Amino acid sequence: MKFALPTFLRTTTFKLALLYSAMFAAFSAALLVYLYYSTVYYIRAESDRRMDLEFEQLGNAYFTGGMERLSESVFERMTRNGSTFFYYLEDASGRRIAGHFQRMPAHNPDLDVQTVYFEVTLTEPDGSEVVRPVAGRIVRLRDNGGALLVAFDTAQQTAIVGRIQNAIFIAAPIGLVLSLLGGLLISRGAARRADELARTAEMVMGGELGRRVPVRGSGDEFDRLGQRMNAMLDQIEKLVESTRNTGNAIAHDLRSPLSRLRNRLEIALSEPMSRESAEATLEETVEEVDRVLGTFNAILRLARLEAGAEGERVRMDVSELAEQLAELFEPACDEAEQTFRSQISKNLMVLGDRDLIGQALSNLLDNAIKYTPAGGTISLTVARGPSGMIDLTVVDTGPGVPPDARKRVVQRFQRMDSARTHPGSGLGLALVVSVAEMHGGELILSDGNGPAESPGLKATLRLPRA
Repeated sequence: MKFALPTFLRTTTFKLALLYSAMFAAFSAALLVYLYYSTVYYIRAESDRRMDLEFEQLGNAYFTGGMERLSESVFERMTRNGSTFFYYLEDASGRRIAGHFQRMPAHNPDLDVQTVYFEVTLTEPDGSEVVRPVAGRIVRLRDNGGALLVAFDTAQQTAIVGRIQNAIFIAAPIGLVLSLLGGLLISRGAARRADELARTAEMVMGGELGRRVPVRGSGDEFDRLGQRMNAMLDQIEKLVESTRNTGNAIAHDLRSPLSRLRNRLEIALSEPMSRESAEATLEETVEEVDRVLGTFNAILRLARLEAGAEGERVRMDVSELAEQLAELFEPACDEAEQTFRSQISKNLMVLGDRDLIGQALSNLLDNAIKYTPAGGTISLTVARGPSGMIDLTVVDTGPGVPPDARKRVVQRFQRMDSARTHPGSGLGLALVVSVAEMHGGELILSDGNGPAESPGLKATLRLPRA
């Protein structure tokens, strides 16, 4: 039976955590080794320095007063309270002159200077005897062939070095274990967050379009990734829902013109027609076909717009564009017996596609003319908005749109029941929303200035100022 590692042990995060743990362990080991050698080196260097100072002072005594002055100096140091050194002085024949020991420790008599290590038995204040490790230096006197030993107790140094070694032997495995545990915990946490992303993706693939990635609010990379994924899933759900409704909406909106077209052609075929009636029938048929083609063209353009295949943004004067549209739509309002007003601020610049912004503003004006009754008023205002934005606002005195229906009417093929008696495809406001989103703006629908029974509609296309 093949043994399978747990999932998180096979993840990249665990491998990275393992690598970082190994690096941390290597760094800790190097640090401990450095501390050990630097401490031991310092202790030995300090002992050597004190030893050199001691020999320098004894050497001065020897050079100024000979063997007699040297022996006096050794006696003085042996009787000094708090001295940490041991001394032994002998003459050329090996006879002991002064010293803490009965005889010189074993050494090589042919060397002028040598370091020796030995043990001595010392009597404690309570009368007990203790064996202590000692390190010393033997120097051969030049003139008379005698020798001088200066040594010190290394028990304290040995104890310090031993403690450092014990600390290293204890700390090194603890550091390694802690680094591995830390890497394990970090990798498990990262693997758990990655599993949440994977489970959410699997559930969405299984048809649960409302499933979202949990966001914990920590602001880490997983939260940021989760927020981006949730935004993507919101858009996917919106597009899927729109796609589900598109077929029914197209069938509903095209059934009437196609039925009229079929009935008109059926009537034309059922009875003899004069040239005039045939031409009228063909003209009406062409108009119906044009409306159907217009619907399909609007669908295609909206699809290209949402896919980012249309639009080339340049710095443009939206005030000039609005003035041109005002001149174009004012005669249409006069023909519909409506009053048209415009108030356009000068030199308002945006970074956008002139044709798309013009199409969006035309859709708003066309809707206002379509749904405003005779005698009503339509106004176009272009002015600076809040926080560096520019507002292109169209206000009419028509029936308006109830607040609970405003999110629905900006979706594709969504029309209010009262609007189905008017020609249209239900794509005008959806195109305006797409244009606004492409330019980093928004479409805001609110009540106009009319009474409660007919408040009118205020549609504001808000775009960033360039």
